[in-house]
Amino acid sequence: MATLNSNQLESLIKKCLNDFYQRRFDTLKKLNLRKVLRRKNPYLFKALGTEQASEIVKKVLEAYISSSDETIFGDAYFEQIALKLPRIVVSDAKGVDLTLEEKEVYHAYALKSGPNPFNSSQKERQNTEFLELKSRLMKLHKQFDPVLAYAYGRKNKASSGKYVYRQSSGQKFWSELTGDDKFYLKLITLMKDEPLKRIDEYKSDWDATINKFTKEFMEDFCFPDGHIDWEKLTKFVSAIERLKLNRRSKPKKPKPKPTKSADG
Repeated sequence: MATLNSNQLESLIKKCLNDFYQRRFDTLKKLNLRKVLRRKNPYLFKALGTEQASEIVKKVLEAYISSSDETIFGDAYFEQIALKLPRIVVSDAKGVDLTLEEKEVYHAYALKSGPNPFNSSQKERQNTEFLELKSRLMKLHKQFDPVLAYAYGRKNKASSGKYVYRQSSGQKFWSELTGDDKFYLKLITLMKDEPLKRIDEYKSDWDATINKFTKEFMEDFCFPDGHIDWEKLTKFVSAIERLKLNRRSKPKKPKPKPTKSADG
């Protein structure tokens, strides 16, 4: 089975990592502290003895970024690499990401980043989407192989009961696409030192975001003496009547520097 050589794969990995880092930077810049805080638990922060505004901000942002990183990485890295493999085709079917057509079998993959459990409604929806695609492909007269795939993990199960799809993860999944049992390891070894090159750049943006949001949190939810106003924060999250906060003015854009005339 044809696959990418090491140079091609390393180049693709670098490109996908750069895309991941850029999306990560963009996520930081677009963050809105008030929107994120509305989904957080002020009782837990109080119970943990959290009394520093900067500590609350850091915990909130770390939880948000950790969650968004998984989604961003799956889209920018795993999915993009899978779609660039030989013979892999982007699917136009709802709920299916990529396909691999062989002489006797039509493989359809719904690719997820990691093996997080599906609830019953998600399983039903995925099953329905595979069945819809199967009905469209009847004229091909090929075996239909629907697969719920995970880029990492060890969840490998045959189809059972009312669910038509099987599950394939990690080494097994990547081997199915490439014919290379070591491909899943190459996806990490060929990153080489590329991630280290971005640490300082990201840390600078991260620290600036912490500072910016700490200032905003203190303006919104702290008393003049610096103590956290826990009642106000709890009202903001849970009160029936929406708590109105002071409108925050947009930062002014820096004025462009005057250009020198040709005469000097």
